[in-house]
Amino acid sequence: MDKQENKIKRWTAKRKTQVVLDILKGKTTVAEVSRQHDLTPGDVERWVEEGIQGMENNFRTRPRDLREQYERKLAEAHAALGEKELELKAIKKWQRLLDEEES
Repeated sequence: MDKQENKIKRWTAKRKTQVVLDILKGKTTVAEVSRQHDLTPGDVERWVEEGIQGMENNFRTRPRDLREQYERKLAEAHAALGEKELELKAIKKWQRLLDEEES
């Protein structure tokens, strides 16, 4: 790797993914990555664990389940919005009645 890659200041998800894939494929080791990029082995190992967990979660979740979850949350949000609209209308009506009583 060139010197510019060794001075990476911000580790994006894409960069971390590439490092984790290289480790899992046996192209490099945690120790080598740590040494080359001045990282702690614990940080790199955590990336590997997070990557593995992410893959597990991806295999567990079916797209239909995600869509159903999204639609359920959207319906809940619409219902909450409807309730707030009714509350706002009631408050405005009460305010008009109070204003009329004061006049």
